[in-house]
Amino acid sequence: MGLFDKIKGELIDIIEWLDSSNDTMVYRFERYGNEIKTGAKLTVRESQAAVFINEGQIADVFQPGMYTLETENMPILSTLKGWKHGFNSPFKAEVYFVNTKRFTDLKWGTKNPIMLRDPEFGPVRLRAFGSYAVRVSDPATFLKEIVGTDDDFNTEEISNQLRNIVVARFTDALGESKIPMLDLASNYDELGEFITKKISGEFGEYGLKLSKLLVENISLPEAVEQALDKRASMGVLGNLNQYTQFQAANAMETAAGNPGGMAAGGMGMGMGFAMANQMGNAMGGAQQPPAQQAPPQQAPPPVPPSVSFFIAVNGAQTGPFDMAALSQKVGSGELKREALVWKNGMAAWTAAGEVPELSGLFGQVPPPLPPG
Repeated sequence: MGLFDKIKGELIDIIEWLDSSNDTMVYRFERYGNEIKTGAKLTVRESQAAVFINEGQIADVFQPGMYTLETENMPILSTLKGWKHGFNSPFKAEVYFVNTKRFTDLKWGTKNPIMLRDPEFGPVRLRAFGSYAVRVSDPATFLKEIVGTDDDFNTEEISNQLRNIVVARFTDALGESKIPMLDLASNYDELGEFITKKISGEFGEYGLKLSKLLVENISLPEAVEQALDKRASMGVLGNLNQYTQFQAANAMETAAGNPGGMAAGGMGMGMGFAMANQMGNAMGGAQQPPAQQAPPQQAPPPVPPSVSFFIAVNGAQTGPFDMAALSQKVGSGELKREALVWKNGMAAWTAAGEVPELSGLFGQVPPPLPPG
């Protein structure tokens, strides 16, 4: 600072702070060389507190009011500076004005969806957001734990940390509550009050007090909301047959009120009959008597398995042959009545003419001609 700032600091003996912003929480009062004259006037307004720092440690905290800075009203700082010996010279001290008003409309919200198990819909993902209000309840603690030596501290510098605390405790409270998803809207106030009480101690560690926390909305992913809207629409429609009849009636009313369509002669008449037929099917199709309905078609029985036989030829086994092949062999004379045959399920080899399935094949062959 220049010579003018030094002279100004020596002449001005009023210490005060007027805040024109809405988010400044702490402001450090600047004096040349941090020198404050004995007898200076300190003005602390409502919703303010003044914290004096001497050689890095908190010396005094002044609540709202007007003070003349003398040894009588600064016992701690006087002891530190040795004023008890009657020193009258300026003393060096930093003055921090702490804004103790309520800071409102601070936002909180979930960065990622919260995975929960709903009793009706199963696993769901929810997003939530809202606002909260906070104020400084312990200026000395707030200065030591959060502000440090920052000369102009605002809400933006601490809002991220406070939001993380709110979201973490809200997620835990929502999971433990087991409230069904469709009933959450009726429990916003209760959730807000519960979380306010639950995290008040954590805010107190920073010298802050959580005045109010509001849950403004808890929402589902867009795709799930669309599916839920469709489900709600089905519930509103109720009976789908009645809804179809209503739609058909509206269509006929619209066609009847269209002059161009009715003036089209045969086309308009045909469309009218088609719509009337559609409406009649919609209104009466479900009421047809059972006699007018076609009987249900029955499936054909399964195809029987084919029968195959083995034939003994010159002491050797041949085959198996199906009935078509056996019929050809009978016709060509390769298979005689006395030839031995066997199939699965027979106890022993048997003459072909004695097997019921094959006896019919031999009846189709004429007997041999008598000798000439």
